[in-house]
Formats: sequence, C-alpha cells, structure tokens
Amino acid sequence: MKISLDWLNTHLDRPVTADEAAKLLAEQGFPIESSEPLPGGDHLIDAEVTSNRGDCLSHVGMAREVAAGSGRSLVLPNVSPPAKRGEPVGQLLKITVEDENLCPLYTAHVVRGVKVGPSPDWLVTRLSAIGLRSINNIVDITNFILHDTGQPLHAFDLAKLNGPAIVVRSARKGETLTAIDGSKHALHTDRLVIADAQRPVAIAGVMGGLESEVGPGTTDVLIESAVFDPLSVRTTARALKLHSDSSYRFERGLDITRVEGRGLMAATMMVDLAGGTLGEGSIVVGQALRKPRHVTLRLSRCRSLLGIDIEPMRVVELLVRLGLETVLTDRQGERVFECVVPSHRLDLEREVDLIEEVARMHGLHNIPINEKIHIVARSLQPHVAARRKLGQVLVAHGYHEAVTFSFVNEKQGADFTPPDAHPVQIDDARRKAEPVLRPSVLPSLLNCRKSNQDVGNHGVKLFETASTWVGREKEIIETRRLALVCDAPTPEMLRDLRGTLEELCTAMHGGGSVTFVETQVANMSAATDVRLLDRSIGYMGLLDDKTQKAFDLQTPVAAAELELEPLLAGYPPVRRVGHIPRYPAIERDLSVVVGDEVRWERIAFLIQQTQPDKLESLAFVGVYRGKQVGKGRKSVTLRMTFRDPAGTLRHDQVDGQVTAVVNALRSELGAELRQ
Repeated sequence: MKISLDWLNTHLDRPVTADEAAKLLAEQGFPIESSEPLPGGDHLIDAEVTSNRGDCLSHVGMAREVAAGSGRSLVLPNVSPPAKRGEPVGQLLKITVEDENLCPLYTAHVVRGVKVGPSPDWLVTRLSAIGLRSINNIVDITNFILHDTGQPLHAFDLAKLNGPAIVVRSARKGETLTAIDGSKHALHTDRLVIADAQRPVAIAGVMGGLESEVGPGTTDVLIESAVFDPLSVRTTARALKLHSDSSYRFERGLDITRVEGRGLMAATMMVDLAGGTLGEGSIVVGQALRKPRHVTLRLSRCRSLLGIDIEPMRVVELLVRLGLETVLTDRQGERVFECVVPSHRLDLEREVDLIEEVARMHGLHNIPINEKIHIVARSLQPHVAARRKLGQVLVAHGYHEAVTFSFVNEKQGADFTPPDAHPVQIDDARRKAEPVLRPSVLPSLLNCRKSNQDVGNHGVKLFETASTWVGREKEIIETRRLALVCDAPTPEMLRDLRGTLEELCTAMHGGGSVTFVETQVANMSAATDVRLLDRSIGYMGLLDDKTQKAFDLQTPVAAAELELEPLLAGYPPVRRVGHIPRYPAIERDLSVVVGDEVRWERIAFLIQQTQPDKLESLAFVGVYRGKQVGKGRKSVTLRMTFRDPAGTLRHDQVDGQVTAVVNALRSELGAELRQ
C-alpha cells in the first residue's frame, strides 16, 4: 500500500511525521518496504498489508491505524451534496441484479451535464504522489476515492448504455468484452459481468469495458458503487489474467455499510470539479445493513495466550482505540470483555482475533520472551495414532508413500468415475492438461508407477491417502481414500495384496473384521469387494489390459482403493487375550481336489458349519493345478489345528473330526481327498 504522507495527514487531527508514521505502522504489523521524500515536501511510504486487512488498503484505513497507535483522532471524509438536484435517478435507468449472492449490494448515482477535462492541480498531485497518472477529472475522482477510502467505483458513460439499463448477471455463452486497457476476453458462463440491455459493459469487480468508458464527449455519468463476492472476483481476475486496484480490494472484502455513501461522495466531487447536476436520490439493489458482530474476550484466555498480565482497563482502552465498543463484565466469576466489531473489520471473528489485536496495540516488543517453554505431554488423538499405525503397517509390507497432484486428465477422470456420478471439472487456464479433480486416487498412483517404470524401477509398491471428488446432481462429494498399487507379475502378488489388507484391517479393527467377496469393478479384470464388519469400504483386484495399456504399464499391476474414514474409525481395536496354552495342539493337513470354480471361502464355510470338536483354527496353505489333478480341477491344501485346553489330545480323538470334514466336502463339493 503506497501512502502519501500529506494525504494521510488530511485524515488526522494532528499531522504525523514520516518517521513517526513508519515506526507506528511497523510496530502495529505493517512492515515498511520503503520510505522516500517526494518533490514539493511530500513523502511516500510503501507499507506491506496482509491479505486479511482489506480495510487498510486506503489512506483512511492507514490513518485509522496511525490514530489508534498515537492517540490522535481520525478525520473521516465529509462531503456536502449539492442542494440543487435533477430528475430522479430511477427515471433515468433501470438496474437488475440476477445473483444477489455474487453481488449483495449495487448502488448507482447519476450526474448529468458534466464537462470532461483536466483535473485540478491538487487532485493531480495527490494521484501522482502514489504513482498514478491523471486521466481526466471523472476517472481521477474514482481513483482518488478508491485510494482515499478503499471503495472501488466505476464511471459509465450513460449515453453508451443500451436501455439505458444495468444488469448484473453471469456472462452468456459466446460473449466477449474489450477491457479499458485494450485487452480482449472471451467470457465463460460462470463469470459475473455488468451488462446493459444487450451486452456486457464491464467485468464485475475487475475492470470496465472500452465501449462504455468515459471520454471527452461524455456528458452524463453513471457512478457504480457496489460489493461483489471476493471469491468470484478472485477467480475471474486470475482466469482472465486481468488484475486491477479494484479487484485487489474486492478480493479482500469491503465495508458494505459505506458503499452508497462513497458513490454519493464521488457524485458530489464530480459536480464540484466537472459541473453538471446530481440526479435526485440513488438506485440501491440489495441490503446495505450488516448485523453487528459480537465477540467475547476472556481476560484469562488473553493472559494464557500472551503470557503476560495486562490490566483490564488497559485492554478496554486498546480495543476502544480500534473502534470496538467494549464493555467489561463479570460472568460466572470471570472477567469478560463484550465487544461489538466495527463494520470495516471483516477479519475480527473469534476471541483469538481480539487477543491478537490487544498484543499488536500493546506492542509485541513489550511481550517478553520466556527462556523456557512449558509443554504438557498428552497422548496421541485416536485418529492421529490410527494414521500413524496405517503407515507403519504398509511400510512394513514394502510400500512407499506417494504424494501426488489432485488433478487428472479428462479421460482418466471419466474412466474412474462411478456410473452414478460425473467428473468434477474446473475452469482454470493453469490446468488445461489436467482439468478434472480426481474421482479416484488410483490414476494418480498409476501415473507415478509409470514414472518409476520409465527410470527402470521394478517391483514398486505405492500407497497414498488423499481426497477424491465426484459430482452427483448439483452436489460435489469429497471422500478421503486409501489407494495401493503393486507390481503383480505372478498371481501370488494378488494374494500378497490381500494379506496386506487383512493385516491392515486387523490392526485397525481386530481379527476377523474383513472379508472379500468376488465382484465386478470397472478397470479390473479380477476384483473382490472389500467388506469391513459386513460393510463395503472398497475393492481390490488386477488391472485389466485396457487400463494397463492406457497407462503404458509393462508389468501387470494389482491395486486396491478403500474409504479411509471407516477404516480408521475402529482404532484402537479391542484385543482379546488369554492364557498361554498349557497342552500341545494337533495339526492335520488335508489336500482336497475340487472344481476350479470353488473358492476358498466356500470350503472354509463348510468346514466351520461341520463344527469339528476342539478345532482351534483353520488356515489356507496353498493351491496346486496340474496334470495330476486333471483339467478344470485344483488341489487345495488346508491346515486344521486342534487343541484341548483341559488336557493333551490323542490322535484318535481327532480322526473322527477330520473324517466328518472330508465327508462334508465330498458331499457338498464333490471333493476328493488327495493322497
């Protein structure tokens, strides 16, 4: 923010020197970039203003800070509108705002019969002091008020507006605009524009159009003073690469209660400097009133954060200097400050914001630095411990954590979006190649796998936890997911991935919490539904050939993607413990020949249904396919462990249980016992 010292002093009851102003501003959180004298005795101070202090992007705002820090009084601009008025403004044009969320307030004044010409010397001097070139008296007035009060204005040549009318709306498909700087822009349909009855005449909050600008032949001027949504202005300015002093201030928020008054101030100055007649009244579309914001500050919390005791009345004094109505009260035995935040301080929303203001005004240099820091050790929060455990399990299985971009190209976005949703695409010139927010983490990891392949890294295992986005109707749904990919040159790697997921779910929820059910998944040639406590949380499987080729991967890849929140929700799991067994177990291995279509889950279910006495555990050992078992058949080897907690088992006690299992498998599955 460039500050003219002479200009600054017009808003103070007592003048301040350049050194004093620079010192005060620096101590109150506005570092000084430069300070240099100007011809004629003025002084230029360039102060850095943080993005949350849009109220300080003006000479009035900076004077308010100097006044608060020095005990001076702020002198606000005061204009007296001319007594003689012309016809009512409402009879001269019509104003319509189609989206009040993007334009909560739009006001207009009209001055007729002006004479456009050079500005007076004092106005030229004011603008040149901060590096602005004088254009003409009309434009210079709007620039003066912007840098004086922080309110951006725009002056239209009323005769150049069709209707005459102003319509605040979204741009229509195919519309273009030539800005006053001569640049031409194609307008996307989500850009907010100021239009007349036929075409756009300005980009809302950013820059006016060349076709409606004030020129030497202008006689009637429409003065726009409005408030636009900061995010909309920021998005538009960045997309069009079109930035201005106005957009810089709209992006940071404005005091909506001052908008109409600033427009009247400009109209009054135009009558004084350019002649003409001010139209009666104004047109106001929207609500100019803003409910006062009340914030409570506890003295104990202020003391806790700052580490020092500040007298209660000193706190009241500092807050009142900043324009906050402050009352000190007792609430349940605690000293509390009830504060009403002024309308220009959009950044003061919470108690900690007020504490920061107290520290800033008291002087950060007056807050001592403790030689020792006292830290209270606390246990990890469950979700933090769960995330840490998740990483430990996956790293132990050889996986490396990846951090990838949240954007993918349009094809990848479409291929990995569920059938009941649609991809979320952004309109950003910087992401032309990858304009889609990823619906799945897998395409990002597969791109990473391709990069490793290109440099000769093989046997790669990667995982990432990240957000994904899909659109359903008009809603954008964000979901945190865990994705894993690993090379799978042999079918055993798919079993390895399943084992990793089983151990991960056991670490999060305990043993027996996860099951796998065969399913169909897009982009997978073989896939299973991963069910945690009987709820589907994702899938795992082998990429199909089409997807392999799309990512140009030479080695088959196994992949999995799970919802993260339900996976972490059960941590820490409840562990069941017991005594160490006192008596030995008996293990029996069986190899049964079954059809190739029979799954292990089916075999395990039948064995459990048989309810063998003293069966402690059942485990899958391996599978064999070959000439010995015949085509379309496979040999499944399983291990049953028997144990009696009351004594040592004898083999004849187990033989009958094993026979019952074999008979059940033979009856239900046509299984044959392989010798």
